[in-house]
Amino acid sequence: MALNSTRAGQPKRSFFTRFSQYIAVQAGRPVTFVGAVALIVIWAATGPFAGFGDTWQLIINTSTTIITFLMVFVIQNSQNRDTAALHIKIDELIARTEGTRRVLLDLEELDDKAIEDIRSEYELMARHEREGGVEEGKNDEVTKGEASDAEPADLMAATERTSRKPASGPKRRTARRKTSAGTSGAGRKAGS
Repeated sequence: MALNSTRAGQPKRSFFTRFSQYIAVQAGRPVTFVGAVALIVIWAATGPFAGFGDTWQLIINTSTTIITFLMVFVIQNSQNRDTAALHIKIDELIARTEGTRRVLLDLEELDDKAIEDIRSEYELMARHEREGGVEEGKNDEVTKGEASDAEPADLMAATERTSRKPASGPKRRTARRKTSAGTSGAGRKAGS
């Protein structure tokens, strides 16, 4: 693997990586927020002594602009690293789990339309499950057989075929009970 280690179990990190992680953690703490509010209150309280002049306003405008400008880069660096690490961990799970769709490994590289199509597919699957699912065994052939190496467009088509199949949810069971209620025991076995 590409992990360099200075101490046992500790990967080597650059100064900027350590700095940006530290600043991102400190910026997200409640005490930092309280400190920022306290500085604003102190600045506002000095307004009457400074005559609410242009220099007084320029102090807060300039300092907050500089801090915000620098924080964007530091937090973005930390966010990019965290997102990349998360993608690698999820890719490892997808690659190692039997029956998963390996076409999803580089999902972040797809354009917005392709990502939206796949997201819509999962919404359709979730809606379908909430409404009672498909007949037992029929859903397996789509998720395992067709989904492992299929392209996103093929996955959508497979899901649409699955969603057209009759549901075996509560509504269907109710209809069977009503139909078989007036028949004898032998009629129920033959009808069901």
